[in-house]
Amino acid sequence: MTADFTPNPLSHRTIVPPGQKIDLQDYDPADTGKFESKESAQVKLAAGILQLAEYQNILYAQNKFSVLIIFQAMDAAGKDSTIKHVMSGINPQGCQVFSFTSPSTEELDHDYLWRIHKSVPERGRIGIFNRSYYEEALIVRVHPELLAAQSLPHLDLKQIWPQRFQEINDFERYLTSNGTVIIKFFLHVSKQEQKRRFLGRINEPEKHWKFSVQDIQERAYWDDYQAAYTDIFNHTSTAVAPWYIIPADRKWFTRLTVADIICNRLQQMDLAYPQISDEQRSQLAIAKKALEQED
Repeated sequence: MTADFTPNPLSHRTIVPPGQKIDLQDYDPADTGKFESKESAQVKLAAGILQLAEYQNILYAQNKFSVLIIFQAMDAAGKDSTIKHVMSGINPQGCQVFSFTSPSTEELDHDYLWRIHKSVPERGRIGIFNRSYYEEALIVRVHPELLAAQSLPHLDLKQIWPQRFQEINDFERYLTSNGTVIIKFFLHVSKQEQKRRFLGRINEPEKHWKFSVQDIQERAYWDDYQAAYTDIFNHTSTAVAPWYIIPADRKWFTRLTVADIICNRLQQMDLAYPQISDEQRSQLAIAKKALEQED
């Protein structure tokens, strides 16, 4: 690899240890690790973006694995800008981004993973989910009245969430065993920083389009969402698909840490350019000779 990028030690502290119980309150949204300045982090991020592009080239050429990157967060945590900056060096032909909003009538007539499975990246490609199937154990849990629209044949509010955790774990295990590497990020923003960003959207005309009254309505459920996320992490951070809780009060640090973790995970994969056969090598030699003999 030509990019000068070394792992950031904080990435090892952001992982939710599989099989262990954590409390989201123990994670500091304003943590910036060893970096004292935005400038030093930006230099590191630039190197990470270059390395990520190199890994993507090999992933695409090999056409053996795929990578699914999931972003979950409270509103205004910076999902869109993180995707934009970290993936800025990626070849668009090898990357797909899906945003999952409220399910359509057709989607509600299927199981909740139906629309998700259709969007899983093909081999050789990177897929990004801006929100994901975890909404079915998050917003639906905070607002259980939404379950009525799903017309479930059996509904037991005491059992549905453990059941969905198990279904999600089984789904991720299935994808992993078929060559999809899953990287799950929660961008952890503080309630105070969310307030500051909401006010920025209101006070700056060029950001008005980002603001929705529903954002304020959902903010009233902050504690419920924090509890729901904690439960998700404690039940779905597994060895094959662990969660990473990323400090999100400083966007420059969020982007660096996300890039670091993606590069580390890609580095751990068995990525290599395809090897050609002896017959293909002979054909290359013939083609080369023919080109060199042209006037």
